[in-house]
Amino acid sequence: MLDGVSLDQLRTFIAAVEEGSFSAAARKLRRAQSAVSEMVGALEEQIGVPLFDRSGRYPKLTAAGTVLLADARGIVAGVDFMKVRARGMSAGLEPELSAVVDVFFPIEALTAAAKEFREKFPGTPLRLYVEALGGVFEPLLDGRASLGIAGPLPLVPGNISAERLSETGFVIVAARDHPLAAIEGPIPRTELAKHTQLVLTDRSTLSAGREFGVMSPATWRLSDLFAKHAFLLNGLGFGGMPLHTVQPDLDNGKLVVLDIEDAPPGGLMLPMYAVYHTASPPGPAGRWLIERLKLCPSKQPQGGI
Repeated sequence: MLDGVSLDQLRTFIAAVEEGSFSAAARKLRRAQSAVSEMVGALEEQIGVPLFDRSGRYPKLTAAGTVLLADARGIVAGVDFMKVRARGMSAGLEPELSAVVDVFFPIEALTAAAKEFREKFPGTPLRLYVEALGGVFEPLLDGRASLGIAGPLPLVPGNISAERLSETGFVIVAARDHPLAAIEGPIPRTELAKHTQLVLTDRSTLSAGREFGVMSPATWRLSDLFAKHAFLLNGLGFGGMPLHTVQPDLDNGKLVVLDIEDAPPGGLMLPMYAVYHTASPPGPAGRWLIERLKLCPSKQPQGGI
């Protein structure tokens, strides 16, 4: 009997609840009130459970009806979502967009774009990986992701195409009570070599054996940017961080920007890129996301911070 339950019955049941009466539901659905009553009655007969108490002037949900209402809404919503996704797929839209994002990319910018993405592509789920350095490329190469947002990396696989997005500020920092923070004027690299540098590493093999921005022979290596942040705040070393991550700490004085000899005052600007397989360019959803991220403002270091 349950196999005979139709979406039309479920939609009518939901409308009767939301409108407060069979007559109001009939007006909303543009049907006769008798047709609405018969459809709800047939649904009750098929499932073997009374959904409404009809003893009063207006039908009132029973306890069972209250529970089954949530199920009915879930079924209808699931079918509606399937229809939206199917329409998108028939038009060439990706059934899912999997993207891998460099940990240096500002999460606020990504979140703002994701909110718009959800409105623009309600039938396309978004799957995100967050990685560092070469870790951005491995999900692209093994097929787990179709789109990446990467920072600068000297060795980009030859079958990967890149499009410039925006820039993000990058600063070398230390805790305010770290010995390097007390040095006035540019800090010689020979002085940096006397202190522990906290270095971000990745879990991929693409950057194995390569060093990026290492200025001290004494290094502690961390694969998590937030762990590195915590270590910096606790004075366990100095190291580079994306500006957007440490700006609150610079504002309240917990961290200070180090003036490094022969380095740009206030920090660097790191370009960010959208990357993808050259043979498999992004579909409509991926292309929209790339163009949206190109509109994100650059996070520039300010002099004197």
